Amino acid sequence: MKKAVYFISFLTFLFFASCEDVVDVDLDTAPPKLVIEAAINWEKGSTGRQQTIKLTTTTGYFDQLVPIVSGAVIYINNSRNQRFNFNEVNKSGRYVCNNFTPVINETYTLTVVSGGNTYKATETLKSVAPITRIEQKNDGGFTGKDIEIKAFYTDPADEENYYLFKYVYSSKVTSTYYVSEDKFYQGNEIYSSTEDEDLKAGDEIEVTHYGISKQYYNYMNILVSIAGSNVGGPFQSPPATVKGNIVNTTDKNNYPLGYFSLSETDNKKYKIQ
Repeated sequence: MKKAVYFISFLTFLFFASCEDVVDVDLDTAPPKLVIEAAINWEKGSTGRQQTIKLTTTTGYFDQLVPIVSGAVIYINNSRNQRFNFNEVNKSGRYVCNNFTPVINETYTLTVVSGGNTYKATETLKSVAPITRIEQKNDGGFTGKDIEIKAFYTDPADEENYYLFKYVYSSKVTSTYYVSEDKFYQGNEIYSSTEDEDLKAGDEIEVTHYGISKQYYNYMNILVSIAGSNVGGPFQSPPATVKGNIVNTTDKNNYPLGYFSLSETDNKKYKIQ
């Protein structure tokens, strides 16, 4: 009996000792792709004149630094061929326009020239219904113990509307994203919501509603379903490649990542009671 106990102890020691060995994983590295973060957001009550586009590239899985892309030419044209130039700020990969003119239902075309390639995309600026009120419920979730926050709005009647909802928490690193279409609640009062067992009194939540196009809704629906709703942002590296609406007109096989979107937004902050 003692011999059996000693043998089992010896095997246990070998198991845990083997767990301490370092295993090197040889990951294949794909050629870097251009990532274009071109979300043009017009917050209600603002002029929307200042807009920013960011260029980076994909990098290795274990790399901590995200490479920026400098020296690009970026501009947006509206349907009247009015041009809005985006100029780089201090070789940071951030390109800023200070005279953009947002118009609801206007069509815009993005052009990015970088590394000998020209990238283009066309989208329409969509409106958003304003957030009318925010309510807190302390017995939400399956357990009845989660704090639930609802942001109410009234969907416009007689038109198709698509929405992106974003919740940012003062106590969490990640944000929550999800999308919705008004197919089943057109013209009615409805709400976006979030619930979390970790929320507590004093935490602050920032709620943003975006009016988005049907195409962007389809894109974000896929992205959120792959990455999950609790993500750092729609342009974080997803576990699978999701093509956006930006096309490389020079080499169609060398497509970029990211999406060109235009949204009217409404934003509210709420402190948990």
